[in-house]
Amino acid sequence: MKKGKVIIITAPSGAGKTSLAKKLMSEHKDILFSVSATTRTPRAGEIHGKDYYFLSKDEFQSKIDAGEFIEWEEFYNGSRYGTLRYDVEYHLNNGYFVLFDVEVNGAANLKNIFGESSLSIFISPPDISTLEMRLKGRGTENQETIKLRLERAEMELAQAKQFDKVVVNDEFEQAYQSLNQFVTRFKKQ
Repeated sequence: MKKGKVIIITAPSGAGKTSLAKKLMSEHKDILFSVSATTRTPRAGEIHGKDYYFLSKDEFQSKIDAGEFIEWEEFYNGSRYGTLRYDVEYHLNNGYFVLFDVEVNGAANLKNIFGESSLSIFISPPDISTLEMRLKGRGTENQETIKLRLERAEMELAQAKQFDKVVVNDEFEQAYQSLNQFVTRFKKQ
C-alpha cells in the first residue's frame, strides 16, 4: 500500500481556513482530518475525538513527556494545542492524506517535519480590514481579543511566503477552486 501524504492549511484567525478545509474533505474522501489535542475547554457543540481531544493540563504534559506529540504549542492564554503522533502515523500508513488545519507556527513546524511529503497552503484574507470585519462578524470575541488576533495576523501574513502555496480568500468559491486545484495536483504526484 502506498503511504499517504500531509496537507497543511494555515491562516490568520478569521481568514476562512476551516470552512475551506471542511469543503475540501467533503469532496475528497481520501483526505482525513488530523484531530488536535488541546487543554482548552470545549465550545458549544464540540465533540471529544472529533473536533479536538480535550485533555487536562496534566494529561497534556504527560503526553509531552512521553514524546507522543509531533508538535505542540502554548498560547498567550495558557491553552496548549498539539498533534498526536499515533493518529497521524496510523492514517499515513494506511494510505490516506492527512489534513492539518493549524495556526501558522504549527504549520511551519509540520512543514519542516514532513518536508517533501507535505503540501503547505497559506490562506490569506484580501486585507486586514476585511479580516477585522470577519472577526467582528463572528460575534464570538470582544474588542481586546480582536485587537490581539489582528496584531498576530500582521505577523502571520509576513510569513506567508514560507509556505508552498498562497490562496487569497476574497470570494469563497474562487478560493476553494484554487485550493482544490493545488491539492488535486499534489495528490497525483
